[in-house]
Amino acid sequence: MTQTQPFRTESRTFTWASPGQGDMTRLVELDGLGQLRAMVDGELPPPPIMATLGFSDFRPERGRVVVEMPVAEFHYNPLGGVHGGVISTLLDTAAGCAVHSTLAVGEMYTSLDLTVKFLKPVTTGSGLLTCEGTVIQRGRRTALAQAQLLDEQGRLVAHATSSCMVFPAQG
Repeated sequence: MTQTQPFRTESRTFTWASPGQGDMTRLVELDGLGQLRAMVDGELPPPPIMATLGFSDFRPERGRVVVEMPVAEFHYNPLGGVHGGVISTLLDTAAGCAVHSTLAVGEMYTSLDLTVKFLKPVTTGSGLLTCEGTVIQRGRRTALAQAQLLDEQGRLVAHATSSCMVFPAQG
C-alpha cells in the first residue's frame, strides 16, 4: 500500500513464553483440566495467542472456561470495529478450552468446525469482553461446545458452537 499522507501511528510491544517449556513430562501426566490449571498457575506457559490479543483473564473449570479481553484499537478492522477474526478467536478459545478441560490423561482434541454469529458491533466502547465456553455434549470421540461473548454491560455480542474430535495422544 502506498501512503500518500502521514498518519498518526501507535505501537505495541508484547512478550510471550515459547510453547513446550516447563515440565513437559508432567504435562502428559495431567488430565485436560490439570493442564489448563498448570498454565494458569505458571507451571506451563500459556499459548502465545493470549499475549498476542491481550487476554487479561482465563478461568478453567471442568466443562467450562471463562476468558476475558479488554477491547483495544489494535483489534480493529478498517471500519473501526473489532475484527471478526478476533471475536472468533475468543469464541474458539473458550469453546475449545471447555472441551480441553474434559480430556482424560492421554487424550487430545482438535476443532472440527466453528460456527459464529455476530450479534452486535464491538468497539473500544464495549469495554471488557467476557467469553464463557461450555461443553454441551461430550462423547468418546466427539464433543460439542458453545461460547457466548458478552460486553462489559453484559450484552450478548456474539455466539458460537464448535464440534471437536477427541483422540488418543501419540507417543
